[in-house]
Amino acid sequence: MRKLMSTLFVIMAAASAAMAADKPDFSGDWKMDADKSSFGQMPPPASILAKIDHKDPALSITTTQNDQTQTFKYSTDGKETTNSMMGNDMKSKATWEGKTLVISSVANMGGADLKMDSKYSLSDDGKTLTQALKIAAPQGEFEMTIVLVKQ
Repeated sequence: MRKLMSTLFVIMAAASAAMAADKPDFSGDWKMDADKSSFGQMPPPASILAKIDHKDPALSITTTQNDQTQTFKYSTDGKETTNSMMGNDMKSKATWEGKTLVISSVANMGGADLKMDSKYSLSDDGKTLTQALKIAAPQGEFEMTIVLVKQ
């Protein structure tokens, strides 16, 4: 019985390690590739820089866009996190769908909910990070794709 339990423990540990290895590490300094990004109906920003610190499940994303910097912290294991967005609380849940990280967020902005769903994916060579973003606001829905290149 002891040998069976030891064997099961080793198998479970190996399976956990294999699953963790399948998740990409988004850590690094990133810069927007404006030519490959799409902002739909929104005017494109002059620049986007991102510094990402990713030690799964902890994820910290510091973004500088048009000289404004914000930091958001997430837990990729599905635990709810709270960040501040323009002085308002934003509640988020981040989960993995295979190698894609999905972050669903809701912020109450002046009595109206702003919902954001982001899907982050890393290229096979680890040099391109793509964020597909869908925003639902009282004014309508918007979709953007932000392509970032590792610096």
